[in-house]
Amino acid sequence: MLRMILVCGLLATTSTVHAQTAPSPAEIAAYDGLHRAAQNGNVDEINRLAKAGAPLDGRDRNGRTPAHVAAFAAQAGALRALARAGADMNALDAQAYDVVTIAAVADNPELMSLAIELGNDPGLTTSPYRGTALIAAAHLGHVEVVRRLIAAGAPLDHVNNLGWTALMEAVVLGDGGPNHRQVVRLLVEAGADRSIADRDGVTPLAHARARGYTEIASLLEKGR
Repeated sequence: MLRMILVCGLLATTSTVHAQTAPSPAEIAAYDGLHRAAQNGNVDEINRLAKAGAPLDGRDRNGRTPAHVAAFAAQAGALRALARAGADMNALDAQAYDVVTIAAVADNPELMSLAIELGNDPGLTTSPYRGTALIAAAHLGHVEVVRRLIAAGAPLDHVNNLGWTALMEAVVLGDGGPNHRQVVRLLVEAGADRSIADRDGVTPLAHARARGYTEIASLLEKGR
C-alpha cells in the first residue's frame, strides 16, 4: 500500500512535465497573419485573410494553429470565425492538444462548448499521456467542464498511457475536496466503470480509502 501511495505521489508531481504550453510573449510578438488575428480576436482580419487564401491551419514553431492560439487567448469570436472559414477544429498541436482540451484545462466551459458546437470531437485522444479532455478535467476538478463533456458524449472509461481513467485521476490526482467529490459523483452517475483498476490492480475505491477520502469512497461504494 505504501508503494502504491509513493508511486501515485511521484506521478502527480511529474504530471506538469508535459503541461500545455501557451504561446510565450516572444511568440505572440512575432505572430503575423492569422495567428496574430486569432491572438487579438480580430474577426474582421480573420475573415479578410481567409478570403485571401491564407492557410487556415498553418502552424507556429510549437505546432499551434490559429485555432489553438484563439483557444489559449480565450478568443471565442476568433475561434468561431476560423471554424466558419473551414479551419480544422480537430487539429492537435505539437504536444497533442486540441481546442477542447485547451479549454477544459483552462476551466473555460463556455469556450469548450463552443469548440464542440463548431465540430471539435470531445472524445479525441489528446496530450502526451494519450488521454482525453475528460481525464484532464477530472484530474483538475473542473466540475462544469466535466458535466458538459459527459453531456457531449465524451468517453467515460478511456484509459490513458498511465493506465488511468477519468475516475481514477479524480481520485489519485485529486485532493479529495468538494470539486473532486462532485467530479466523482458526476462520473459515477453517468455510468463510469468503477471496477477499472490501475496497472497494479488497485481500484479507485482502494485508492480513495488509502488516502482517507471517505466521502469519495462512499460514492464509489454506493455507485451514487
